[in-house]
Amino acid sequence: MRIRPALVAPAAAALTVLLLATGASAAVPAPTEVFAPAALATCRASAVEVTATASGVVNQVRISVTNKSGRACAVDRIPSITFGDLDGAAQPVPPVESAPYRLAAGGTAYAAVRTIDPAAEDSRTVAYLTVAGDPSHYGTRFDAASLGSPAGIPVWEPVTTLWQPTRAKADAVLAPTQR
Repeated sequence: MRIRPALVAPAAAALTVLLLATGASAAVPAPTEVFAPAALATCRASAVEVTATASGVVNQVRISVTNKSGRACAVDRIPSITFGDLDGAAQPVPPVESAPYRLAAGGTAYAAVRTIDPAAEDSRTVAYLTVAGDPSHYGTRFDAASLGSPAGIPVWEPVTTLWQPTRAKADAVLAPTQR
């Protein structure tokens, strides 16, 4: 959202009137302090590279997203992971709402995905999963064999970590949920 100069002065004046009317002794902030800075732009799909690999833990996949551009940008803090032609996506652990996650120029973030609840008595099997750094991206498709599961990927109540600064931190989020 752009701030038009014509709107800054009236906003500062209104704040001054409000402070005077309430008897507040705080200084009136400069117009540049009244408004929050512009949000970081969402990474373009062509500016990021996503990967998915077997993690060494049964029914768990490691994913990453790398900003290949020369500028910082944002992806959603929840990786977008879908499974074959099934409806729905992996749910975040811990449960949170979408929000931006800053990726530095050339930076990489990591997440872990558990495809099946360890207590599940039922499951579906898919031939691939799709990973995107942001829900506005189509994502990259990874077949089951490339993820160490040539017979297919079992899926039931899948979960994903939020993007983490290191692979170890992503793995640690799901470690307590292994049974």
